[in-house]
Amino acid sequence: MAKFSTIKACKFSLIFAILFVFHVSCFQYEVGGEKGWIKPDGSELETYNEWAEQNRFHIGDSINFKYTNDSVLLVERSDYEDCNVKNPMLKFDDGNTVYEFDKSGFVYFISGKPKHCQAGQKMIIRVMVQYAAHHPTASSPAPSSQGPTDAGYGFITDSSGPTSTNSSDMLSVTSYCLTLFMGVVIVLYLFMD
Repeated sequence: MAKFSTIKACKFSLIFAILFVFHVSCFQYEVGGEKGWIKPDGSELETYNEWAEQNRFHIGDSINFKYTNDSVLLVERSDYEDCNVKNPMLKFDDGNTVYEFDKSGFVYFISGKPKHCQAGQKMIIRVMVQYAAHHPTASSPAPSSQGPTDAGYGFITDSSGPTSTNSSDMLSVTSYCLTLFMGVVIVLYLFMD
């Protein structure tokens, strides 16, 4: 009887670990793919911003910059627009930088070399709000005078909350439901003999 309980406990622990990994899935994105973080030469199929717009970044995700003889600067929006390298919030120059997103909103990256930035080696990333964690309050601040977009980059920044459910929200809800369903099935399997 003790052997049977030990096997059951091992199964339960293994399945719990698998469910935990399944539920807490964060992604690491490679900036620039195989080429890495380089000064654009004009032959690229897409810009860094076009690449960023095609992905959905969430809190906990990270991006990996691979580069040589360069650096990555985390900057404010105005410094991004002007390619100002003199006032970075963070500077990375190790050649293999991993940056993890810890809050939602826009994140601005530029090359540490002004001419590289001016040639297009810069990127805006929008880190999405998790729908389940977003609860707008009645005292939400009024939208800025610029309206609901951020400098024409195509991202909605209206602080009144989401107006419709997008595909990443549906994926999140589906993930939670699937995890719950699998957990119930596993518990029934383990304890119903």
